[in-house]
Amino acid sequence: MNLYHNLFTEFKGKQLGYSAIAIIGQSCLGSIAAMLILKSTAPKVALILELFLVTIVCMSFNAAVLAQLKPKITFNLLLISVAFSIAIIAAHII
Repeated sequence: MNLYHNLFTEFKGKQLGYSAIAIIGQSCLGSIAAMLILKSTAPKVALILELFLVTIVCMSFNAAVLAQLKPKITFNLLLISVAFSIAIIAAHII
């Protein structure tokens, strides 16, 4: 919890800069996850659902930045987006 608090305090202090950098980073992770989903040979319905979820989760952070939501909401959406994209990437690599 201490790491979370330290990261959030840093993010909150320089939200504008970190948000711009985070949009680029998490969009790249989301793109990699989407690429791996589209290259997969799983049933198409499952792939479309996964692709939809990755897109929604990544776009929720982007929307939070554009809507200038509170820093805590924006930071939590960033963490959720990054964790979800990494989970999808790991699931398709293994």
